[in-house]
Amino acid sequence: MSPPRATARDELTPRDPKDWKIATKLAHAKSTVSDPYGAAAPPLYQTATFAQPSATTFGRYDYTRSGNPTRDHLEQAMASLENADRAFAFSSGMSALMCVTRLVNAGERIVTGDDIYGGTSRLLAQVVPKVGIEVVNVDMKDLEAVRAAINGGKTTMVMMESPTNPRLQVIDIKAICDMAHEKGALVCVDNSMMCPTFQLPLDLGADISMTSATKFIAGHSDVTGGLLACKGQELGKRIYFHQNAEGLHLGPFDCWLALRGLKTMQLRMERQQQNAMTLATWLEAHPRVKKVNYPGLKTNVGHDLHFKQATGAGSVFSFTTGDVEFSKIVVEETQLHKITVSFGGTTSLISLPCFMSHASIPADVRAARGLPDDLVRISCGIEDAEDLLADLKYAFAVAEKKVGEGKSASGAAVKPVYASREEELLARIAELESKLGGK
Repeated sequence: MSPPRATARDELTPRDPKDWKIATKLAHAKSTVSDPYGAAAPPLYQTATFAQPSATTFGRYDYTRSGNPTRDHLEQAMASLENADRAFAFSSGMSALMCVTRLVNAGERIVTGDDIYGGTSRLLAQVVPKVGIEVVNVDMKDLEAVRAAINGGKTTMVMMESPTNPRLQVIDIKAICDMAHEKGALVCVDNSMMCPTFQLPLDLGADISMTSATKFIAGHSDVTGGLLACKGQELGKRIYFHQNAEGLHLGPFDCWLALRGLKTMQLRMERQQQNAMTLATWLEAHPRVKKVNYPGLKTNVGHDLHFKQATGAGSVFSFTTGDVEFSKIVVEETQLHKITVSFGGTTSLISLPCFMSHASIPADVRAARGLPDDLVRISCGIEDAEDLLADLKYAFAVAEKKVGEGKSASGAAVKPVYASREEELLARIAELESKLGGK
């Protein structure tokens, strides 16, 4: 059956901006900020304060901590992209999440996952409890366990990620939002892995969507920032109060860089996703690899659920080899994959999360949560997929040779990799005692 023909009336009616595809929305970021010169790019208002109409009246802006035209432009663009009522730009993803916890009072409970970003884990385990807030970690794949945690106390906030960092577990966002709302709790979803390009948490029922501007938003590893988008003007007022009162805002220049990054985000993320699929498919078939965590693979446990709530799998994945030293050599021998703690840049990034981004989580806690030390996380960049694959193949070949010869990446004898300084010292003491005992 052929599609209906467009009529002259259809052509004379401009398309509603709400119906624009994501790439168009990114290129034409919505904002009420006016520019008297009609600049093609958003102007940068790199100023701390603004002149006022008189000694007793205020203009639209007075002090950049409270508001800035460049920040407004970014915040309004994000609100439009997230289908939110308001959005806010913070100095980092962690300051954005800290603001989220300010919505919870002493004596109340936050329910969160057991596979979350290391900085979030540190915030919730070591900072938030100091003000009398209870934090409960639970396997969020187990919906009954989540329900029990929510109903087991005075829960007013649920904080989750999907896919999770670094094991890429897929969480049923809508189901958990429904549970939380039955209890009267708010829900915040860390959407840094997907961004509004691939996933819209607010459309799935979340109250707040957090995105790290450091990652795909700015996209070039030259900005540190965080973004919150929320449903409801009242919630927006509460968030703004804490942002302004505590000085958590993102500076004008970083806002300008993030706005520049938004325009190409769709193009970058699509290319990065293609690269991730190429590498993940190869890894899945490699005999040295025990498991690949990537929802883009049909064999992944969360594949079907993920594509019910997202339109893409993104460009971050992780895998295990069953051997910490082997994984370490792979990470160190790659030439195109930079060893960093972050993800989402234009260049490919690689790490051992347990020793970097998630090192703040105690070793025994990581073990209890099923986070293995040999886990490797890769964030694919925009390079050519063939070059990235050749780089990974080379690293695996070197690792095979070195481990087979009992040597490390530097050629020295293989030394154990310890989860903590204390564990390393105890191992050395045991080694010395064994040598003394043999004399």
